[in-house]
Amino acid sequence: MKTKKLCIAMVGLPARGKSTTALKLKENLLKDGIKTRIFNNGNLRRQFIHLDTSSALFYSPDNEEGAKLREHIANINIRRAREYLNRQGNVAILDATNARKERRKKIVDELGDFPILFLECVNLDEEILEASILTKIRMPEFQHLSEHAAVKSFRDRIQYYQKFYDPIRRARNHIRLDSLNNQLLREEITDKLPYYDLIRDLLVSDSVRNLFLIRHGETYFNLENRIGGDSPLTGKGLEQAKRLAVYFSRKRIPVIFTSQKIRTMQTADPIKKMQQNCTIIPIREFNEIDSGVCEGMSYEEIQATMPEVYKARKVNKYNYVYPEGEGYATMKDRISRGIKKALYLSNNSQNVMIVAHRAANRMILSHFLYRRTEDVPYIYIPQDKFYHIVGVHNKKLFQLKRF
Repeated sequence: MKTKKLCIAMVGLPARGKSTTALKLKENLLKDGIKTRIFNNGNLRRQFIHLDTSSALFYSPDNEEGAKLREHIANINIRRAREYLNRQGNVAILDATNARKERRKKIVDELGDFPILFLECVNLDEEILEASILTKIRMPEFQHLSEHAAVKSFRDRIQYYQKFYDPIRRARNHIRLDSLNNQLLREEITDKLPYYDLIRDLLVSDSVRNLFLIRHGETYFNLENRIGGDSPLTGKGLEQAKRLAVYFSRKRIPVIFTSQKIRTMQTADPIKKMQQNCTIIPIREFNEIDSGVCEGMSYEEIQATMPEVYKARKVNKYNYVYPEGEGYATMKDRISRGIKKALYLSNNSQNVMIVAHRAANRMILSHFLYRRTEDVPYIYIPQDKFYHIVGVHNKKLFQLKRF
């Protein structure tokens, strides 16, 4: 029966979220009992080709030998995908740039007796691209290069692909996906595709297998009940960070997302040191609520010197906006963008960690866990516990754990 068979062919420039999207689809389809396998050209290339493929010249359109090797790898995976679908497989995902229309025609010619969905991933955010490249160069093929050299090599690789990249303009079944914002930019579906309703839902939904949401350790401002600022950790806060590091040393944490504030990076640093090949990525969207003219003040000082601010905020804490600052309601868009950045840059990692602040973490929790808006400013965010969040297609989990 071929009515329950589907080939998904990824399309897009390097570092645009293709592999992350493919893994997200695979894991969630498998949970629904849909046999799915990814055929990744890059993995196959690293397995069989012993040339230095970290060099951008390997991807130059003028490199005939490199072009032949890439086509050879692509043909192997196309053949393997066909064999998989002819046997027990339901969904085969071809994970590659598939940048040329000639390659896409080859896929149609070889797999055309199965329904084919072309899934084109795009991302025009330069900041995210830069951070994405930093995660890409952690791969073994770049380990002999300095970070500067590896970044330059990967950027040169992208430029070579841009020379012959031909975006999809016509296809029987084609989705153009903003892979950062999980937004369908174009949807042209001619055939009745198996599993399409589920696939479409997965593409536009945030998904995380294990998110560890941590508040920074105790700061000097915490001791004085002051808000905002950029206070460092106290001795107790540094000890809390060390305990977190020991606790998470039993788990693989490839990347830690923090705010741009000292206290979150100080909390993340001991965790990084007890991991192998872990990166800290500060994200401005996870900064604490900007309290404007009240920045650095204690609540007692606000009540005494700005009683109108103190009273107005108590009446409607979620919607109140600090003068020259922001409020919970106005944080929503930036926090949502920060979450999408973190999930995008995590490359579908088994474990994702965010170290942020009390108000910021309340907004992150409310993104995954439904709460009435008026209750969000009162979500419990302690400094000696963390939240473990699972948010996948068929499972939602929220646990508060002590470390």
